[in-house]
Amino acid sequence: MTTMVATPTAPATRVRYAALIAKLLLFGLLLTALIWPDLSGIKGKASTARLIVYPIGAMALPLWWWAYGRTRSKLHQTFPWPADLLLTLPWLIDLIGNRLNLFDTVDWWDDAMHFVLWGFLTAGALLAFAPRNLSRAVTAFVALGFGTTAAVIWEVGEYIAFVRNSPELQSAYTDTLGDLALGTLGALLAGLLLPHLKP
Repeated sequence: MTTMVATPTAPATRVRYAALIAKLLLFGLLLTALIWPDLSGIKGKASTARLIVYPIGAMALPLWWWAYGRTRSKLHQTFPWPADLLLTLPWLIDLIGNRLNLFDTVDWWDDAMHFVLWGFLTAGALLAFAPRNLSRAVTAFVALGFGTTAAVIWEVGEYIAFVRNSPELQSAYTDTLGDLALGTLGALLAGLLLPHLKP
């Protein structure tokens, strides 16, 4: 009996390469931040925490897949590259934005990033871990729960890591509420759109 091996399609191959390139860029930026901290854009912005958390965030899905998912996952027969790309982009884009000083020089950049990057993060988590047979309503609620929780954890981490001892403390309450709202909305949008994008 002949076993049929699925050949990756061109779009799937492009997504795989995009995910790998995103990881290489991320680790390259982290390495340069370690070597030249003054040029990183994250100096004074919890750079040590970012150097620890960002690689963990980008590698969480591959590590889970290697340790557990590849043999026991009922969600995927092959590694979920689209989810991996979506889970890597938030960390990469945040580092690029800091390197280019966009968070401090473009008024709307921080707000846009909380909305867009939380959408990416939530979509990636849903693609990687949520059962495929969830209804649209349940998918939206799961996205809302995941995205809101992740946003709260992020804001608490920011406060502990650097906001409480920085000049930003004076405006932190307003900024945090806005960030939480935008992150939640981005996550909700991902949950509403994802069922329409699933193959």
